[in-house]
Formats: sequence, C-alpha cells, structure tokens
Amino acid sequence: MKKVSIAALLLLLFAAPQRLWAQLDVDALFMDKGDLCTGPMYSYSAWKNYWEGTLKRENLNLGTVSTQTIGLMGMYGIKKNLAVFYNAPYVITNASAGQWKGQQGFQDLSLWLKYKPHTWDMGDGKLSVIGLLGVSTPMSNYSKDMLPFSIGLGSTNLSTRLMADYINHNWFVTASATYVWRSNVTLDRTAYYTTSMHYSDEVEMPNATQWNLRMGYRTSKLVAEAVIDNWTTQGGNDITRNNMPFITNRMNATRVGFHFKKEEVLLKPLTVLAGGNYVVAGRNVGQSTTVYAGLAWIFHFAKQKPAADKK
Repeated sequence: MKKVSIAALLLLLFAAPQRLWAQLDVDALFMDKGDLCTGPMYSYSAWKNYWEGTLKRENLNLGTVSTQTIGLMGMYGIKKNLAVFYNAPYVITNASAGQWKGQQGFQDLSLWLKYKPHTWDMGDGKLSVIGLLGVSTPMSNYSKDMLPFSIGLGSTNLSTRLMADYINHNWFVTASATYVWRSNVTLDRTAYYTTSMHYSDEVEMPNATQWNLRMGYRTSKLVAEAVIDNWTTQGGNDITRNNMPFITNRMNATRVGFHFKKEEVLLKPLTVLAGGNYVVAGRNVGQSTTVYAGLAWIFHFAKQKPAADKK
C-alpha cells in the first residue's frame, strides 16, 4: 500500500486481535485522496506450549493448536491525511490431537478512522502525530465458549490509539499506545464459573491496552521493519489448573516480529505484503509462531486533473 482476537487476541496469541496484524492500523502510512488499496491476506499461526497463568506447559490432549485466517483488508484515502480502512477475516481453528473439533467462520469486522493532524520538521527528519478511532463487532453468531477453538471472543470493541512517527533519510521509528473498551458478551448457557459462580448468561469483559514499537527502512515503495508489540488485559482471571480457557482470562503477551511491503511488483498497481511474529512472554496465551502474506491492488477513484492544472 502506498505510504500506505483464544479470538482477536486469542486467535493471534492462543493461536495468536487484533487482529491478522499486517499493518494499516499500526503504521504511519496513508493513501492519496481517492485511492483504495485492498486485497486478500492469509496467516497461519500455531502453538504447542502455553501459559496457564504464569505456569508454562503443554497439553497432550491438544497437541499443536493452529489457526488459519483469510482476510480481506483495505484502506481508502479520504484526504491526504485522513483515511478509513477495514478488515473482514474468516478464521479456521484446529488441533493435531484429542477429540475436540475446531471451528470456522467469519470473525469480527474491524473499521478504523486514521487522522494525521500535523507534521513538524525536526532537523533532517519529520515528526508526525496520528490519532485513530476503531470499532470491531462479530460478523456471525459464532461460539465464544470453546476456547482455544473459538474463532472470536464475541465482544464489540471501541479502540482509541495515539501514534508518533519520526523519519530521517528513510530510517524511521513509530510508537503507538491503544486502549480498548469491550462490551459484555452473552453465552449459550445460563451459568459459568470464573473465581466464583455466576448464574447468568452475560459476561462482563475486561478492557485491554496495547503498545507497539516498529523501526526500520521506509520509502514510498518499500517498507522493511522490526516490530515489538504488547497486549495487556486490564483485569480478568487466570486459567485454573488443567481447565479450559475462558473469555475473561487475563491474556497478556509480548511479541517480536518483522514486516515487509513492496509496491509495484511485476504490475504497477500490485503490492506484496509479508511478515511474521513470535510470542516471547505471556500469561494465559499460547507461545505462538505466526506467518502471513498478502496481495493488494491500488485503485484510483479521484478524477485526474488535466495536465495544465498540474503545473
């Protein structure tokens, strides 16, 4: 693209959202006004070891738990400094051992509004501040109560993000912090147990925070960067010994990875994306390895100015 959730979290961590994270909502790039960059993205994530609270272990009844995600992602430039983008994933979960059957279906639709109010000159470089507002909500009535095989957590989320980006001679660093408000979730049963018994089908979900740091080399056609990312649940409980995960678990994880993007590959409007990440520390999540790749095409919807007007 030009300058271009266990679930959202559990599927990105326990298998490992937030989301197939192939950028868009965590980078400092924008589209030109009237340009749409969109295309398919595929990711594969798997884990064998996981943290049960702070205890790291494996479960022979699960073997290796894997998640495949096929998503349609896109960004549209409303203005040069204002963009909207979306992610619509289809998720498939599975395990290599045991009797549990994985699930599949459409997960959560995510929409983000991204705005860059100002850029300052700082020496030979430029510093930009970017604000984002996002919302996600389930696209299907999937089961939330069969972790780690559930394809989502089932909550509707509102996210706010503040980002700072500094670039100097194509070398850059981007840092962001996010707060996520999560709605209550309704289960397909009338009672559940966390640290006490609840005689209700409604579950109060803990909110979450995320920080992301990325640095590397960026031009108008190429991005190569290293990434470190942390997700922390604000509250929640631990998985009890030899028990299944539950949607209110305190799911914390730190990941390291890389991301690569190249525009105009073979065909001028074609962009190639690829990357991966690994969970280096966690709580109530799987120690997953994730790889992803995707293609995107750029479509120009803005009317081209006559040559005389461009002078």
